[in-house]
Amino acid sequence: MGDVLVLAEHRQGALRDISFEMMAIAPKIAESMGGESKVLLIGSGIDDMAKKMSGYGVKVIVIDDPLFADFNADKYQKVLSALLDDLKPAVLMTGQTAQGVDFMPALAVEKNLPLVAEAIDLNYEGETLKATRQIYSGKVNATVAFKPADTYLVTIREGAVEAPEPAAAGEVEKIDSPLKEDISYRKFVEYIEAEIGDVDITQSDILVSVGRGLKEDKNLAVIEELAQAIKADISGSRAATDAGWIPHDRQVGTSGKTVKPKLYIAMGISGAFQHLAGMKGAKTIVAVNKDPEAPIFTVADYAIVDDMFKVVPALTEKLKELKG
Repeated sequence: MGDVLVLAEHRQGALRDISFEMMAIAPKIAESMGGESKVLLIGSGIDDMAKKMSGYGVKVIVIDDPLFADFNADKYQKVLSALLDDLKPAVLMTGQTAQGVDFMPALAVEKNLPLVAEAIDLNYEGETLKATRQIYSGKVNATVAFKPADTYLVTIREGAVEAPEPAAAGEVEKIDSPLKEDISYRKFVEYIEAEIGDVDITQSDILVSVGRGLKEDKNLAVIEELAQAIKADISGSRAATDAGWIPHDRQVGTSGKTVKPKLYIAMGISGAFQHLAGMKGAKTIVAVNKDPEAPIFTVADYAIVDDMFKVVPALTEKLKELKG
């Protein structure tokens, strides 16, 4: 049976978005491989999270043990190593996150299994599992074929796909942990959260984001006027933060923050994959760029090919007019 086992990720009592995003990929692969998609949830006091994950119509296998009150990569590796032997899934899928990359490579080496990291999609064709990855700064999608194996390991990039809506109630099964003793050589100490500035862009409903096209910081005034007109917060690409035009805590992308506002307006942003990964989950995306081939247009719902310094004042004026 070609079962796909998805490791749900959670932090400080809340499931992370990648857990739901993987449910857009796992069921189709399991079906094409003649198996079922299942979710593995490891933690302590996680009944509510298990119920939420089961809402995707899948069996959720739960290991609820005080030993897993906090994340520990070595503990996860030991548990997954044992479960790969017991459950024998065709695919083990985790997120390409700080947690996932902490144990998946070591697990692949331990079990001598093929691993593809940071995939954005999976397909099963002609008895071969293939992963899609982005290379050359997101300019090219490459298809990578796994070598034949009993189990394939894969990590999925955050924000690569949109999480589906819950479908139906599934089953929750609690099992005993294969790990019976604590690990003394590696201990969780504490969470240290990054400082949040005056605005937390991950909670913003509307974002106006700037990139290299801003040219210099004095031009930020026209963006601020637009943002004020629609009650938006300002964010930016790495180019904008590296240039010092906006604070680093407002950077969107893989080296910044992942945002999912109702409206995302990208001004002068070309759209490298690192940036797209951080904002493609927005409900509506508007992009303004002089380059008609800019990658940002591949994810935009509305595209304006023009100079942002012509578009922004006109757009601001029109919005003010509509507001009366």
